[in-house]
Amino acid sequence: MTERVAAAGPEVTNAEWDQCAVVGRVARAHGNAGQVIVNPETDFVEERFQVGAELLARRGGRVERMRVTAMRLHLGRPIIGLETVETMNDAEAMAGVEFRVREGDLEPLPDGMYYRHDLVGCRVETAGGDQVGVVATVEGELGASRLVVEAPYGEVLVPLARAICVGIDIAARRIVIDPPEGLLELNRRP
Repeated sequence: MTERVAAAGPEVTNAEWDQCAVVGRVARAHGNAGQVIVNPETDFVEERFQVGAELLARRGGRVERMRVTAMRLHLGRPIIGLETVETMNDAEAMAGVEFRVREGDLEPLPDGMYYRHDLVGCRVETAGGDQVGVVATVEGELGASRLVVEAPYGEVLVPLARAICVGIDIAARRIVIDPPEGLLELNRRP
């Protein structure tokens, strides 16, 4: 059985949830008016969490629509109010909840920039054709991001830098890297 959101607008199934882009996670409750602090996972924090923005959240096996009712930034993190979160207890129950949006709701990016979710699942190979592995996740902030690649011998960290990631083809799900000598061995995580 597929559960659906019982809210206005197009419904979102749990299967569609997996195709949505992560934009943040609730760190914890803030104050006693039902607000939460969000650890953002977007470069468009003010736009994504502005008053009136719609976010998707999965709680208890259901995907829910949540509309932002209040927002302010504190130390780079949004503190937001949500329509369905009215008390401190409601806000505390949100800790760890992930916020997502449909891919079609994302801001267009300039050439040479990519959303993290576009990179996850791409196979990674060297410029010489050696297979390294598959991108499991992307860590770090803009300008200091790194690919976490699942390789046959463990995790490998690859800086997401133009000098190293010399070819990114999202449509082909392929990233070509030209790592400096020793990088792949140095960054292996067992």
